[in-house]
Amino acid sequence: MAPWGPLGTMARVFVYGTLKKGQPNYKHMINTAKGIAKYQGRGRTVEKYPLVIAGKYNIPFMLNIPGTGHHVAGEIYTVDDQMLQFLDEFEGCPDMYQRTMMRIEVVEWEGKSSAAGSSVMECFVYSTTTYQPEWVQLPYHDNYDSSGTHGLSYVLRESRD
Repeated sequence: MAPWGPLGTMARVFVYGTLKKGQPNYKHMINTAKGIAKYQGRGRTVEKYPLVIAGKYNIPFMLNIPGTGHHVAGEIYTVDDQMLQFLDEFEGCPDMYQRTMMRIEVVEWEGKSSAAGSSVMECFVYSTTTYQPEWVQLPYHDNYDSSGTHGLSYVLRESRD
């Protein structure tokens, strides 16, 4: 039994890019018309992955190359089927990103003053194997922020040409 009680079929999703709190697409996570997404806490990938900012619109991509790059920081959410379906569409799954299970280490659990020992859980993560070969040469990040020092501000869909 999951610690937060029965919520129907809820899936756990780990977001590391524009869907995090304070980032350009977070608005979708709190839009209940798209489904339910409940913030659970902060985590990071158990394996290292390259997180790059790529393309004309400065989109963050986690390249599915385990063992390379950094332990990527992000947020853990439980989502209902409707939100999961929205996220699949939003992430261009399975062409641009693929949704796979990854092991995520809990860094800080919501509502708990301290995590008594670190726990690891399986979460869905949108990473990509369909990236451009040259992306492997880009700088790797461990924590994405659209307005970070990299200067590669994310371009919202509605602002793209």
